[in-house]
Amino acid sequence: MAEPDSGAAAEAPLYLRVAAALREDLAQRRISPGSRLPSERSLSQRYHVNRQTVRSALQLLREEGLVVTDRRGTFAAGPGTEARAEVPAPRVHRPTFPGGPRAAGTLVRASLAWEPPPVPLAPRLLLAPGEPTLVHRHVVLDPRGSALQRAVSWFSRSALAEIPQLARYRRGRDCRQQPDLRLLYHWMHQAGLRVVHRESVGVPAGPGTAAGGTARLLVHRVVSDQHGRALEITDIDVTARSAAWTYEFSA
Repeated sequence: MAEPDSGAAAEAPLYLRVAAALREDLAQRRISPGSRLPSERSLSQRYHVNRQTVRSALQLLREEGLVVTDRRGTFAAGPGTEARAEVPAPRVHRPTFPGGPRAAGTLVRASLAWEPPPVPLAPRLLLAPGEPTLVHRHVVLDPRGSALQRAVSWFSRSALAEIPQLARYRRGRDCRQQPDLRLLYHWMHQAGLRVVHRESVGVPAGPGTAAGGTARLLVHRVVSDQHGRALEITDIDVTARSAAWTYEFSA
């Protein structure tokens, strides 16, 4: 695989570089709509990467709607491809942003706002006390409408400055209900940011229970870049006996 010109691109994960090369082939019609892509083995040989890297690249293209996969292989999206029965997609080797893949579900509610973070978090986010930033809230509800999981994420000055896809949400612009941030961590990689996820998980003592005495699980997540700058800080509150908190990452 040819080396990218920019230093930031050269630091991007290999699967993103493979996805970018295939995306270019699709955009330029070097792979025509409806035609079959080369096999995983052929792609791994072409780009000098392992097959898991190719699988992760193809999964990203599936999420973007550029390719579809069935039992015969992977095909460029086009007329008739939507009718193919897709096989279960391989596991994605990346963390899940709260409210991402299921943000449009009937029992999930997500929203964006522009407001100051809690005072203790401001220095970590490179913000002055009282300075507003982009805030994402996500709630999972049970069939009766009771909250099973709540999450709130605050974005740093660095994240808003360096991730172009977040810029459209500045100062309340396009801060609509059910925002689609499911590709947030891809956006970070595409911006040349190598992210590190750190979680603290605990159960509050004493009164730290939900209604009915159900135990709660508290998760504090900090996502930083390769320079140690915080990009996103998230607090997740899970009703431990009624809902699952899923965190998926590469081994």
